[in-house]
Amino acid sequence: MNEDTILVVEDEKEIGELVKDYLEKEGFQVVLALDGKEGLHLFHEKKPTLIVLDIMLPEMDGIEVCRMIRTESNIPVIMMTAKKSETDKIIGLGIGADDYVTKPFSPGELVARIKAQLRRYKHFSNPAENQSHSLKVDQLEIDLKGYNVYVAGKKVNVSAKEFQLLHFLATHPGQVFSREQLFNQIWGFESYGDLNTVTVYIRKIREKIEPDPSNPTFIKTVWGIGYKFEGSLS
Repeated sequence: MNEDTILVVEDEKEIGELVKDYLEKEGFQVVLALDGKEGLHLFHEKKPTLIVLDIMLPEMDGIEVCRMIRTESNIPVIMMTAKKSETDKIIGLGIGADDYVTKPFSPGELVARIKAQLRRYKHFSNPAENQSHSLKVDQLEIDLKGYNVYVAGKKVNVSAKEFQLLHFLATHPGQVFSREQLFNQIWGFESYGDLNTVTVYIRKIREKIEPDPSNPTFIKTVWGIGYKFEGSLS
């Protein structure tokens, strides 16, 4: 039995059961919620490793559920959307979702995305033996083991993707990466989305870690090329 528990929050019971069946065949433990409030309750009760979250839910919509989860956890969240405008909303709001699928979708593809998200999450949250468990630059601290970020000793809430993007840039200080390189590294070739996703996430990270986001100290824009991290790591 796979040790990973997946929480599926989907108000269309047939879709939820279908996803549950596919995941259980892959060895995952699965819990199913039919509305947003139940999903939030099961998130606290079951401590899932990943959440598949529909955007349109009764009681509390998926965007609000995701926002609330992000105040206390950075586990991967995959949103399910029914139309393109919802997809744009997820990206534009930067609510902390790590990936999304648009209905109708292939259950097999969803399973592949879940596995890809878990691989990345576990890779970034388990530093190599010879790697320090934290990176420090001035007032910024990146806790690699706990997947946490602190500014001046105060914890800031970041999503899994925000953490992975910051971690990647910080472990390659001074190196310039294009948006395409960052998208492929963090989201992967198999992900939906476009390069604007990187821009949105960089902005969200700056808002959380920079003393002045409009004049960033850590994540610098290299005009016409991409982004780089500046600072001496300790």
